[in-house]
Amino acid sequence: MLTTAPRGTKDIMPSDVSAWRYLEETMRRICAQYGYKEIRTPVFEHTELFQRGIGDTTDVVEKEMYTFTDRGNRSITLRPENTASAVRAYVEHKLSKDDAAVKLYYMGPMFRYDRPQAGRLREFHQFGVEALGVTGPNVDAEIILLAVQVLQSLGLQDLKLKINSVGCPKCRPLHREKLQAFFRPHLEELCHDCQGRFERNPLRLLDCKNPHDHELGMGAPSLEECLCDECKAHFAGLKELLTAAGVDYEVDHNLVRGLDYYTKTAFEIQYAPLGAQSAVCGGGRYDGLVKEISGDEDRPGIGFAMGMERVLLALEKQQLLPAFDEGIDVYVVCPKKERFTLAFKMAIELRRAGLKVEYDFNGRSMKAQMKQANKFQAKYVLIFGEDEAARGNVTVRNMADSQQQEIAVNDIIKFFQDK
Repeated sequence: MLTTAPRGTKDIMPSDVSAWRYLEETMRRICAQYGYKEIRTPVFEHTELFQRGIGDTTDVVEKEMYTFTDRGNRSITLRPENTASAVRAYVEHKLSKDDAAVKLYYMGPMFRYDRPQAGRLREFHQFGVEALGVTGPNVDAEIILLAVQVLQSLGLQDLKLKINSVGCPKCRPLHREKLQAFFRPHLEELCHDCQGRFERNPLRLLDCKNPHDHELGMGAPSLEECLCDECKAHFAGLKELLTAAGVDYEVDHNLVRGLDYYTKTAFEIQYAPLGAQSAVCGGGRYDGLVKEISGDEDRPGIGFAMGMERVLLALEKQQLLPAFDEGIDVYVVCPKKERFTLAFKMAIELRRAGLKVEYDFNGRSMKAQMKQANKFQAKYVLIFGEDEAARGNVTVRNMADSQQQEIAVNDIIKFFQDK
């Protein structure tokens, strides 16, 4: 066990890091275009934050959280998502002191005890965006457009955007009554989880992945029939803005998302080539979450989260990752140990000049060092040979065309600066 990563976790090896950096840099660049600033929150929080923020009827809280008691006898949970943490930071640091929108993004590890599968791990990474302090549908549209632009910038074109309105505390009680009346005759047929949701959160019945329960839910009362005038106007405004931006979407009345804090807008972006696990991004509005966490402050918010492993899996499947230059600029070859001090000094000076430089630590043969230079994909090799050293020179070999020349040791830095 000491040499095996825990189930549901994965090492990100050096050969994979370039793809992660490419993904992260794309996300950061587009967030900057939209005016979102990065926030970094702790990887663990007080358990109550997620119980109250996410909702104790959700699968995340009931089944998937990594919770433990620390040495101070406090209940601590590794973050299963980051919206609640971002809102906690928003409240704690009084970011709502003026009326301007607070626009944040984050990326980092999250933790859920779930069945590991392709693109879904127990330690996984999310990129997310949150906008707090704005009530209108304009920020909803902006958030959705940002998510779509990130995915399209990565080359994912076969995207399906689904949207819905899940109402608000004013109109949801009527829908709750209609849902319970619809499902009550089939209560004994529902799965164990849905039987528990029937009283506590019947809206979640529409989100069940059990095929039989999904079939039973066909024809269930739509939330659209119960929306209050405010929610209707908000949803109509969102659709108008998405249409104006030229973004195709589908209204899906069964889209409710898996967390209790959503109000009004809910959305999901799917990438069909991923098959059953096609959702790469999901989010929505959470107008009551700030008050739920703070106890008194009432500020609206909306956001989304995007599974980074899932996106990378899509890019790999569609061969959309660019070729990364993993090579180095110079490999220093020094067959004789007595000249290593000079070779080492030159390697350090080249690094200080901004070049990527490697050399052999073990004093191996010329042939072995040249083989290592090829492995490092070196553009040039500096050879500190015996004959050149006697003349105060070094041989420079261009590895692309095997052309080589002899230059003075004192001219090495200038030689590479002129390239």
